[in-house]
Amino acid sequence: MRTKDEPPRFLTSLDKSYDLLTKLCFLLSGTALVVMTAIFAWLVFGRYVLNDTPTWVEQVSLLLVMVIAFFGAAAGVHQHTHLSVVVFRNIVPGPVRTVFVMVSDTLMMIFGGMMFWYGWELTQFKWKTLIPLIQWSEGLRSLPMTICGLLLFLFSAGHLLRVFLGHDARKDNIDQG
Repeated sequence: MRTKDEPPRFLTSLDKSYDLLTKLCFLLSGTALVVMTAIFAWLVFGRYVLNDTPTWVEQVSLLLVMVIAFFGAAAGVHQHTHLSVVVFRNIVPGPVRTVFVMVSDTLMMIFGGMMFWYGWELTQFKWKTLIPLIQWSEGLRSLPMTICGLLLFLFSAGHLLRVFLGHDARKDNIDQG
């Protein structure tokens, strides 16, 4: 049987799902960083040892930077470490603090929804155009932004749900005095 302080079962399941998504974001970002480092090593080797610069490295690394930045940011939003400014919020009384948290999460959710919506439109618009030198779809450049927008929306909605249900588990919890 569940105690009053325990979150509802569906919220625990949602948290586990979001934690898994966050781990996948970190895995994808970390892998992209390792791959980018390796291909830049190949670029330097090709340029200075083989005297034959691989031209595809810059274009692939631009795609990898998008993956690193957007998926890392999404994971940071879930873990409350991205764009977190708590100084002003923590000097106001509890009820005002709760409003600040809810407004912040709502704005992040709206921003994520817009990133997803307009990112999807941009991805579709650019899909048939090819990136020079590698001949991959130009839509791949905006696909990480689109997926990250969806993740921001979901993670922020999850934060709001926790606040509404009284189970906000942030380190800078709004219930601190």
